Amino acid sequence: MEPRFGPAEGIVLAVPKGRILSEVRPLLAGAGIEPEPAFDDPDSRQLRFRTAIDGFDIIRVRSFDVATFVAFGAAQLGIAGNDVIMEFDYPELYTPLDLGVGRCRISVAEPASLVEYDDPQRWSHVRVATKYPHITVRHFAARGVQAECIKLNGAMELAPTLGLCRRIVDLVSTGKTLRANGLVEVEHIADVTSRLIVNRVALKTRPLEITEWISRFREATDAHPSV
Repeated sequence: MEPRFGPAEGIVLAVPKGRILSEVRPLLAGAGIEPEPAFDDPDSRQLRFRTAIDGFDIIRVRSFDVATFVAFGAAQLGIAGNDVIMEFDYPELYTPLDLGVGRCRISVAEPASLVEYDDPQRWSHVRVATKYPHITVRHFAARGVQAECIKLNGAMELAPTLGLCRRIVDLVSTGKTLRANGLVEVEHIADVTSRLIVNRVALKTRPLEITEWISRFREATDAHPSV
């Protein structure tokens, strides 16, 4: 599909692919955003979607890429977990609203066989597999622990089993995946929810437009507190 406008002429909202979309969908409707039918088609390869609002498009990208699209101005608005926001720490991002969806946590986990004799408070050096190296290093440095991070983008739970490292730092929702792989949470780093993020330049140059969208999402969030 050929884009009908460039970023400077319209509003682009970046949303993450995956399970979070089902929780985000009612908020989009509550904000008055109705995407074209292909947006709800799980088999669609389309990445950019028109909406019923003239000059407002949605792009669907990887969760880690939402913050990048917004920070560099390719999208003016986005929905991203605060895990992504914390990891990249882009100064170009303004985070005006917690949407209250996508609840999970970032945790340290290790094999259950280690838990009986392991004490996290006595760690001085840890080797960790994670897709959050910056969050991990900051977390451990705050209490004087040196963290060596092995960057993985998935299948984190395999790392201890295959001897890559003894511990992982990852997102945890129900904990079922950890338990299925013989791992146990031993340290909580941060709670995670999805946030509305805004490009700061767009907010300065188009304040009325952007502020109106922040207000719309705030109203939608207030109307769906249990989403």
